[in-house]
Amino acid sequence: MENSKKQNFTVPIIVMFSLFFMIAFVTNLAGSMGVIVTNQFGASKALSQLGSLANFIAYACMGIPAGIILKRKGYKFTALLAVIVGFIGVGIQFLSGYVESFAVYVLGAFVAGFSMCMLNIVVNPMLNTLGGGGNRGNQLIQWGGSCNSIGGTIAPIFVGWLVGGAIADATVAKAAPVMIIAMAIFAIAFIVISLTRIPEPHMETPEEKAARLSGSAPRDPYSPLSFRHFVLGAIAIFFYVGIEVGIANTANVYYSGLAWVGPAVTGVFIGGYWFCMLIGRLIGASVGAKVSSKTMLLTTSAVAILFILCAMFLPETAKITLGKYTVPLSLVFLMLCGLCTSVMWGAIFNLSAEGLGKYTAAASGIFMTLVCGGGIIPFLQNAIADKVGSLQSYWLLVACLVYLIYYAVAGSKNVNKDIPVE
Repeated sequence: MENSKKQNFTVPIIVMFSLFFMIAFVTNLAGSMGVIVTNQFGASKALSQLGSLANFIAYACMGIPAGIILKRKGYKFTALLAVIVGFIGVGIQFLSGYVESFAVYVLGAFVAGFSMCMLNIVVNPMLNTLGGGGNRGNQLIQWGGSCNSIGGTIAPIFVGWLVGGAIADATVAKAAPVMIIAMAIFAIAFIVISLTRIPEPHMETPEEKAARLSGSAPRDPYSPLSFRHFVLGAIAIFFYVGIEVGIANTANVYYSGLAWVGPAVTGVFIGGYWFCMLIGRLIGASVGAKVSSKTMLLTTSAVAILFILCAMFLPETAKITLGKYTVPLSLVFLMLCGLCTSVMWGAIFNLSAEGLGKYTAAASGIFMTLVCGGGIIPFLQNAIADKVGSLQSYWLLVACLVYLIYYAVAGSKNVNKDIPVE
């Protein structure tokens, strides 16, 4: 019976893996397009990040509502809605190149962000459910995270390859094949999800719905925000996602604009950054049972600061030759930061959720809301880059990493153990 159950869930598991892939693919598409909009629309470094900003601001708007939709309508409905919204969002971005409107491009990124937020709310708990929880559920989530890293790796490489060696050739139309592929995957996912039976163990019961509608549901005086270590952890997530995206997006715009580097070579190394995240996640999963989240976050934050400082202070003449390409050594150090950022999300989430008990689900929705840092921090960083230079703008990320070190050392301690969580 157990084997047949697992066999029945093979198709939805594969679909969830593909959606994990799409979350990173579409998100990194917005970052990679920053190179294009600087050329086609004449955007500054700061404005080149408006696509990512719009994509992540959607999380701030949709994080808590998406959690409510999931609770009231279930996994299948939420996943189908997310796929439809994602298809529309990428479609709008696709059209922006042909109508030559920067505003339309930003609108498409914003709509796509709603989809990414809803998919994030769905895929983690759904994979855990399809795996039956426990080690099997955790294993499926880890595999899903690997698919996420693969999507993040491919997007900038694909966009860089389509644009070619000179930023003057960069147009949205040239990146159209990437968006067509994204829309095709969304369309296939919609059909498969529609035809697949998906368990709904967390949807509200008729009794819960009746109590909610009548207003008779008891009110809890506490929430995740009652826990200091969670509030500080939510801030850490805001900074972390900004660090993760800012490292790649800022480097992509800066090095693509250097005549002797260009979009194609830069795209490969930005893809390498996300590939380093894949390697880091696999390593993190293998040592996670032996190394505490606190130690993991502290170590990776410190090493990331070291890598960024190396990139900032290396002379521009420091280069490395790889095959027929000559690459700035500073870009290599920024690529290696992916090994560090790979495990930070899990470490921060574990530290923040420790001791929350029944408030963990609500905490997840708040976490999704704070993912908007992935748009706000890179926008601020590139506004700084417009004033003082791209490499000097990385001081903002160093400051964010210092906060993560503080959180690992002191901020993650649960000082609210008197609050009942059962």
